Amino acid sequence: MTSVELCEKQDRWDDEIVSRKGHPLQLWGWGEVKSRHNWSVERVFVKRGESIIGAAQLLIRKLPKPFNALVYVPRGPVAEEADRREVLEALADHAKLAYKAVALSVEPDWVVMPELGWKHTPNTILIPETLILDLSKTEDELLADMTKKTRQYIRKSAGEAIEIRKVKGREELAACLDIYRQTAERAGFGIHDNGYYDDIYDELGEHSPVFAAFLEGKPIAFLWLAISQETAFELYGGMNDDGQRLRANYALKWHAIQTMKKWGISRYDFNGLLNDGVSTFKRGFASHESMLAGTYDKPLSPLYTIWTSALPTAKKIVRKIKNR
Repeated sequence: MTSVELCEKQDRWDDEIVSRKGHPLQLWGWGEVKSRHNWSVERVFVKRGESIIGAAQLLIRKLPKPFNALVYVPRGPVAEEADRREVLEALADHAKLAYKAVALSVEPDWVVMPELGWKHTPNTILIPETLILDLSKTEDELLADMTKKTRQYIRKSAGEAIEIRKVKGREELAACLDIYRQTAERAGFGIHDNGYYDDIYDELGEHSPVFAAFLEGKPIAFLWLAISQETAFELYGGMNDDGQRLRANYALKWHAIQTMKKWGISRYDFNGLLNDGVSTFKRGFASHESMLAGTYDKPLSPLYTIWTSALPTAKKIVRKIKNR
């Protein structure tokens, strides 16, 4: 018999997520960020008797009636393979009872999704096609798996007059966000205002290091991660004209990978692969690609089909969610 228990203590929540090798997007701080930007958040444990068998940080978006709400779990829930079916069903029941949600949408950090009446949907928020490095490999093994061009550019950019280190304080972070804004304008994608990223910096804290390449004391490229005990996950990155000229992103990414390995993290997730220049750059760092389970919905209302296929509001909401 399973039950769902609300968790309202950050230390207890993060201890469970970390001890269960959960994804950094399931950490308390990520939920706090989203709660300041058009979401509600609830953290719940799924219990069998007195034992915790799963955990999920639920992000709740209110919808126009009669759809009520969408409940979303980014890179969760956190559960052992043998318990996943039971955990998912308990969460679906909770989302229906507590929020009268049109659907529970999950994007687990799993390769396979249990088959139990969930619908695989192409309306992805976090891209399942990605590149995940196994950081238990030696640095020589990681380098050997890269393309020859990537290894050459790492050596070349590392030999330039740049310093690569962790960003310190709000002033350096603001300079990195200026670079991000330039990158977004150049590539044509939307981003949040600076307050959103300031919230990530504050709420995730040590779980969200920012690394940058500096030229004459000013950042020219940056890479922002979210980390848990098990996984490093790329959030944002970019470079200015000097960064492009010096190919600083190569040495910077390799520095981040090396640092995560030194910190004892075992997985480095590049956060999505598309058919674009950024993904071509990412693919140079390994000879393989990784595929996670993808996005699955549990329909919780007879209106689910209308919500997914015929309602313009649905597409609008998904677009807003993607602009993380």
